[in-house]
Order: sequence, then structure tokens, then C-alpha cells
Amino acid sequence: MPIRKKESSEQHLVIKPHLQNPVNPVQKAPKTAQNGKGPPPQEPRNPKLHNQTSPPAKNRGRRRGRGGRKSDQGDVCMRPSSRHCAVAHLPASPSLGGAAPLATSPNGYVENGGNSVSMEMGFPTSSKSLSFAPRPGYGQVGIKCIVKANHFFAELPEKDLNHYDVSITPEVASRALNRAVMAELVRLYKESDLGMRLPAYDGRKSLYTAGELPFAWKEFNIKLVDEPDGNNGRKREREYKVVIKFVARANMHHLGQFLAGKCADAPQEALQILDIVLRELSNKRYCPIGRSFFSPDIRTPQRLGEGLESWCGFYQSIRPTQMGLSLNIDMASAAFIEPLPVIEFVAQLLGKDVLSRTLSDADRVKIKKALRGVKVEVTHRGSVRRKYRVSGLTSQPTRELVFPVDENLTMKSVIEYFQEMYGFTIQHGHLPCLQVGNQKKANYLPMEACKIVEGQRYTKRLNEKQITALLKVTCQRPRDRENDILQTVQHNAYDQDPYAKEFGIKISEKLASVEARILPAPWLKYHETGKEKNCLPQVGQWNMMNKKMINGMTVSRWACINFSRGVQESVARGFCSELAQMCQVSGMEFNSEPVIPIYNARPEQVEKALKHVYHASMNKTKGKDLELLLAILPDNNGSLYGDIKRICETDLGLISQCCLTKYVFKISKQYLANVSLKINVKMGGRNTVLLDAISCRIPLVSDIPTIIFGADVTHPENGEDSSPSIAAVVASQDWPEVTKYAGLVCAQAHRQELIQDLYKTWQDPVRGTVSGGMIRDLLVSFRKATGQKPLRIIFYRDGVSEGQFYQVLLYELDAIRKACASLEPNYQPPVTFIVVQKRHHTRLFANNHRDRSSIDKSGNILPGTVVDTKICHPTEHDFYLCSHAGIQGTSRPAHYHVLWDENNFTADGIQSLTNNLCYTYARCTRSVSVVPPAYYAHLAAFRARFYLEPDMQENGSTGHTAKGTRAAGESGVRPLPALKENVKRVMFYC
Repeated sequence: MPIRKKESSEQHLVIKPHLQNPVNPVQKAPKTAQNGKGPPPQEPRNPKLHNQTSPPAKNRGRRRGRGGRKSDQGDVCMRPSSRHCAVAHLPASPSLGGAAPLATSPNGYVENGGNSVSMEMGFPTSSKSLSFAPRPGYGQVGIKCIVKANHFFAELPEKDLNHYDVSITPEVASRALNRAVMAELVRLYKESDLGMRLPAYDGRKSLYTAGELPFAWKEFNIKLVDEPDGNNGRKREREYKVVIKFVARANMHHLGQFLAGKCADAPQEALQILDIVLRELSNKRYCPIGRSFFSPDIRTPQRLGEGLESWCGFYQSIRPTQMGLSLNIDMASAAFIEPLPVIEFVAQLLGKDVLSRTLSDADRVKIKKALRGVKVEVTHRGSVRRKYRVSGLTSQPTRELVFPVDENLTMKSVIEYFQEMYGFTIQHGHLPCLQVGNQKKANYLPMEACKIVEGQRYTKRLNEKQITALLKVTCQRPRDRENDILQTVQHNAYDQDPYAKEFGIKISEKLASVEARILPAPWLKYHETGKEKNCLPQVGQWNMMNKKMINGMTVSRWACINFSRGVQESVARGFCSELAQMCQVSGMEFNSEPVIPIYNARPEQVEKALKHVYHASMNKTKGKDLELLLAILPDNNGSLYGDIKRICETDLGLISQCCLTKYVFKISKQYLANVSLKINVKMGGRNTVLLDAISCRIPLVSDIPTIIFGADVTHPENGEDSSPSIAAVVASQDWPEVTKYAGLVCAQAHRQELIQDLYKTWQDPVRGTVSGGMIRDLLVSFRKATGQKPLRIIFYRDGVSEGQFYQVLLYELDAIRKACASLEPNYQPPVTFIVVQKRHHTRLFANNHRDRSSIDKSGNILPGTVVDTKICHPTEHDFYLCSHAGIQGTSRPAHYHVLWDENNFTADGIQSLTNNLCYTYARCTRSVSVVPPAYYAHLAAFRARFYLEPDMQENGSTGHTAKGTRAAGESGVRPLPALKENVKRVMFYC
């Protein structure tokens, strides 16, 4: 899956932007009833589509002015297909003047004879000429209902908002200190120089007022008095020069026009001002972290273990919506370092008594890693609580530490110094000292003289126990979360907020009531030999009883390796036998006996054990490949799972299935059924398909060969500064079923969100310029798998924040264009580019929690609930879809934002397609919360982290780098190890 073979000698095409748009004919067909009594009537060979209407004429007209391919560009050199869906062929493309004669390459695409061909492409060259897809109307499919959203209507202020630049000298790096300076300025000069204005300040360079200040430019001198310091207890005074200068007036009329849908570009400055104004009071009351605010007073902190605790808080953001401005409020939780005496913190961290025991080297490393960068305050000087930031830990115990006290290098011990200077007797001289300050001038602080400062968020990785404890705190039933949100709004009392009053902002205290629709679940097709050939899921779930996989695969040669000491051989044998039987019942052909007896191994000898089983099996089968390896793992297995996947998939070429000990002892039919589903897709089979897909009834998918992509980028955790980001792209490899996927992964620069390897070219000394990249390779793979080239592309992109929409669309759509053009002149299938977001804070609640017909078992809204009105974007094409049934906590709907749409999807078309695809996830019999191609891409990127080899840093932290070397001239990121061919298509099934 990751590193791909370089393609043959075809050269890439030169791309020239233009602004033409495709016009795809949209066909209507009779609607299909879905009443649960039986599957809709099949229409095999009918290319017509159902439930699809053309966008309103107004929207179509707007669309023609945006980018796209010419309407007469279509199928070139298409091979006949044996597929049962009729293909709606588009008119042939005109030949390109001056191009070399075309020839069909082995991958099925028309090549350009090695010449560089200039062709036009519908894509603007900068974000200034780029406008996102407008909303094509509103969806109508589904049962209408009312839901509540955690959005609170905000009245638009009528006052002029003014922006001023703030310059503070000497320059201050801390926002908190900047705010302190400006707070003192406002206290001193509000009633005089500021003309009674109460400004809002962003903590950096910008100050905002409702109405003009009496001056355009003015300088102030502000004195801040620090807490008492030094031996004599004198207060330290610092002076700052503050210059305030008028910059601009925010255009509130423009904001009103945007909210009314009369202009497409959002006035970001006006929105930013309003956001800062509404955050000003909370910045003073609470601990601000990003867009959230936390406090130990909102709810009693809960201990997470090892010196950490959870703080409750709330998220707040002003958002432009169809109902006007809305304030999005949601509950939040985060891990904070517990404000304990340092010795008590260390005892919790190590889980042992440290007062009477000497610390080991491993203990010191753990303490140093945990405390580095943490603020502490001294407790040995009475009311003087000076704060320091920890930079390290001494290697010697306190009783052995000495330092020079004068120019003559007279040495004094730390114990003597604290006794003589402060009258403080150090009791625990066996413990090391904290080092504070920089390396040139490090000071020693005894642990027992320090306490951790309150309000420091923990940003490093939590362990499993801490994650479990935090989830218990954050997991709230919908009704409880809704009540907490309402209480937060009431407690914040925006009607009493002096800043909101000053700027004329009024916030409703009621949740927004929103019209929603519940989309019908799709019919699923199973094998004809099962008792149930078709299935209609109920409340987002179904099971495998009386059903057989539609394409069950064969497993003739398999082996099992047991890494769990607690599992006896007889227990492991019984488990494997039950699993084999379940695979057979579910529709697979599965050999009941392994190739070799179950092999027991220790986790620390994972590589040796895997290679032994691999070679022993090969010898037994006389050179035939082992098709499947089962592995039984301890419940707490550390890096064992990742090591197994890395060795199997990059070294041995083995498809593996891991099972935890707890499931081996407590065998359940449901667990075995889920494992059998995973094994079948790993072997290349299909578990189920959409009935509408094989009946050719999916609008803008079934009419012509369509490929559906999913893409995601995962970044290293906080604190891992050298680890690469991992990009993954998957694409459907069957049509019309759109169920099987293949994927590719690559390492790229640290925290780089744009996917670098979507399309690339390189110079080969023999072949010249060679084209490649993930998109190109997956298009070729689709062509080989289906016998047809894609004539439509649907691209689901995960993990993009709103601030990156323009950048990602510009770069990645351009890469898709170039990849297509490199395969064949004039090959530009229309693209629909959709961003999928899960990390947002919109929550939807049932209008009546007592109405059992409107909620699922967990109290959440029903699967299939879609919202495209009121809380959605004023002009752009976005919608919220809760496609899954809740299990625990409050369900988070996925937010889909259609950035680019050359296929002219209607609102119903893209919403129904997305919802239906969520029922095709291969690993379980439930609909999932995110469209499967995006889900698979996320899993693939996560899996690829196991392929990175750990590098132990000097400070004891573990970073990851990829082994191997990069070709000269490319970026410094080393590539992932190459995957074996037989696992490329299945590694994201886990």
C-alpha cells in the first residue's frame, strides 16, 4: 500500500486553467418505495436514475460561471464491459491540435506518445478566483422532524465596530501579560482619554471598540507592579509604552448582506471582532485554551491518575448561519496537571512512596519528562510565591549538591543555603532538585519547597487508564449534555456581560429549533444461498443471522500464533475451531485445520516467532503462501500489535487477524461474526452491497463508471517534533458496487496538511519525465480491476479545518487534474470534492426526549437525521448528517461541506449517497458515523504509524521516523517501508 512502483514512460500534460463547466444530463426514473415490507423492485439493465432532480435554474446558471471541464469531454477509447449496469456514454472528445497519434497503454488509458500536450482545465489559479459550490437547493427526501441544536441566536449589533492597532514596548510574549497591561490602561483612562469606551482586546495586536475613540493615534505609559520579590520583600515595578492607532472600520452592512445570502464572501474581520467581544469576559473568568474555557469551579475536577485531573469547561464560537449569527456552545473537558506539592505529584506519577526510597534512573527520566516546562511556585518563603518554569532535574540528590556563592568560588551546599537564607530545613535530601532557569544560569529548587501552579493544561499523551477516566467524565447522555449547555449559557449571563452590552450584542438563551429529515436506510444485498437475501437495517443496525456474505472467499492455508501466556493450547484450539466454523456459516470456505499446530511465543520475540511460523508453514505446504495468520494477544500488549502488523505487512507479506485474550476466553457469536467479516474483506471478498448499486439506481454513480476516493492526513502527537505526518488515500475498486477499496499511504513533512504525493513527476535517466502519485496509481488500479476508466470522481477529504478549505482545494484538486491528464489527453472526469469534519462542536438533540419514537436506545437522534437549513452556511453547500445509532454519550453528526461540484449533485443526491455509503462499512453490521472511504483513509493513516521505527531520544521520549532513504533532491522525510502487494488493498481493514 504505501510505496508504489514507478509507472512507465508516459509524460505528464501541461495544465492551463480556464473557467468552463460540465453539464451532465440528469435523468429521472420512478421512485422506489422503502416501507420495510420488502426490497424495492430491481431494475437490472435500466440506466435511468431515481429520486434525482435538476438543480433550480438559478443555481445552474451560477454554476456555469465556475470551473469545470467542457461538456463535450467524455469517454475516449473505452473497452467494452461485461458489467450488468448500462453505461451512459458521453460524446467523444475533439482531438487535440498538434498532439501525437494516440495509443492505448497496458493500463487501459490512452497515452500521448511521450509528447507534452497542452490542455485546458477548469480550475482557477488562486483563491481569489475560487468560489465554493453554492447550495443547489434543499433536500426533500426523508421523514420531516424537529431537532434542537446547540446554537444560540445572536442579534447583529447596529453600532460601528472599529479596529485599532496596539503596540506594547518592550515587546511582551505572553498574552496574559499583554492583557494585564491593557486592563490597567482601561482602568486608568476609560473615563478620560478613551471617551468612556470599553474596548475588547485580542491579547496581541488588535483592539476593538463600538464607536470611535477620541483620537486616531495616542501613546500611553503604563506601570505594572509585580508581586513582592527578593530577600527584602520589595515590589518590582515595570513600565510599558502602549501606542494605539486607528486601522479601519468593520463593514457591518457587508456582514448583514452575507448572512442574508446576498453575497458569497464572508467578512472575516467583522466575525472575528464579534467573537473576541463575546470571549472577553470569559478570558477574565476562566482559563482559556484555544476556543474553550476551563475552570475547576464549573464542576469538581476528577482525578485521572499520575498527577493529572480533568477540568470541565465549555467551547464557544460565533458562526454565520442561515438564521443569522449564532453562538455555538458545547461542553468540553481537558486534562490538567493537579496543583499538588511537587513531592506528592512525583509520588502519584511513580505510584510509590518517594519519601523513604531512593529514585532509580528510570524514575528520574520519568519525573524529568513529566515536569519539564511545568510552572511551579515556591512555598518556603511565606507569602512570597514566586513562580518558575522547570527546565530539568539534577542527576545528584539534594544532599550532594553544592554551588559557588561568590567570585572566589566559595562552595556551599544547597541544604546549608536554604537553612541560612530562609530558615528552611530540607527533610528529604535523598531526592533530586528541580532545575529552573536556563542552562547558563540554572537555579536549584528542592522538591519539598515547590508546589505546581494551578491551571496548566497537560498536552502530552495520556495513558490508557487516563483516557478511560477522562472518557467517563466527558461521556454524557444527550439530555444531560443539553441541560449542561443551557446552564452554561445562563451562568455566562450574556445579557449582563458589559462587553456584549457595549457592542450591542444580544444572545438568546434558547437552543435553536431546526427542521431535519430522517433519511431511509438502504436495502442491503446478501448471497442468494442464505435464508435472507436482502436486508433492511433497523435503527442503523442489523446482524448476520440467516445471511451469507455476497462474495465469500476461501481460506485453505492458515496458521495461529499465541502470544498470551494465560491461554492454554486447548483453549486456543477451541477458539480457532469456533472462528473457522463461523466463517463457514457466514459464507466463506474456511479450512477447519491450521497448516501447522498452534505456535506459542513470547511477545518480546515477536519477529523471530512470526518468521518461524511463516517458514514452517511454507515448508509444510511445499512453498505455497500462507493465506491468513491468526494471532492471540494479551489484553495489555504494548507495542506487540503494531510490531505484528509492521512485520507481516512490510516484511513477510502476511495477512493477519489479531484477537485479544479476553475474547478468546469469553467467546461470543457477535464477536466471531465481526471477526469473520474482517477476515473476508481482508481476503478480498465483499460482505454486502447496496441493493440500489447492483440494480443501477444510485444517482450520479450508477450511470457511468464512478470512482469514490477518501483521503486523510494524521499528524504526530504533541511533543513529537520530528515525526512525519502520514497521508492516506483510498479509492473504490469496483463499479457499480462501490464497496471494495484499495489504498496508499505516504510519509510527509511534519504537520503538513496538504497531501504531497497525490500527483508527482520525477526525472528518470532512461525514461525522462515520469508521472506517478497516489491518485494516478489508484485510477490505474480501478481501470485494471473493472475494465473501465472512471468517468466521474467523488472525493471525500477528511481532517480539514475551515481555515484550510481554500488551500486544500486549490492544491489537491489541481493534483487530481494533473493525475488524470497524465494518463490520457483530454481525460478530465468531473470532480465533486467534499470535506468531512468530525472535530466540530455542533450537537443535535431530540425535540422531546420522552418521545421514544424520535430517539434510539442511547437517547440520541435517529440514524439518517440530516440538517441542511438554519444552522448551516448561508450560501455554501453543507449539511450535518448523523448516519449512525448512538452507543453511549451524545452522538456527533458528521459535517459535510461540498467545496467543488462539477457533477451537479442535488441536495438529496449527495445526502442520500453519503448516508447509504455509511451502511457499506465492512467491519461491522452497523451504519458508521463517517462515510466509509474517509473512515478507511483514517484507519490506513493510523495503521501506517506502526510502520515507523521508534527512535529513543536522549531525554527518554520516543519519536518515530520511517526507515529507508529518500531519493536525492526530494524532501528530507524518509519514506515508509514498501508494503507487500497482497496487503495493499486490505491493511485499512485492521
